[in-house]
Amino acid sequence: MTAASTIHPALPGESDVREALRYVVDPEVGVNIVDLGLVYAIDVKPEALRIALTMTSPACPMGQMIIDDVHEVVDALTPAGMAVDVDLVWEPPWEPAMMTEAARKVLGWPDG
Repeated sequence: MTAASTIHPALPGESDVREALRYVVDPEVGVNIVDLGLVYAIDVKPEALRIALTMTSPACPMGQMIIDDVHEVVDALTPAGMAVDVDLVWEPPWEPAMMTEAARKVLGWPDG
């Protein structure tokens, strides 16, 4: 349980948010953004939930769709009116080594 959820029981914890983000799939590769290693940070505070994420490439054509999907799943977890900020970041650049073993297997990549 995080400090935020101890003080404000209606707030989701970081693990709740991370689990919800597993429902957001990069449509180009068919793997969720958590296992792809695209989620860099989750910060739950009483005033706002902030998520820092990246894309596999700055030229990702599905970037806005992924961000919209993040908002959809996270908004379902948060109290009405709570700000949800999704920050698209490019540092550090995403690389295949950031994927989980499960994602590597789905994509047919060798063990890392």
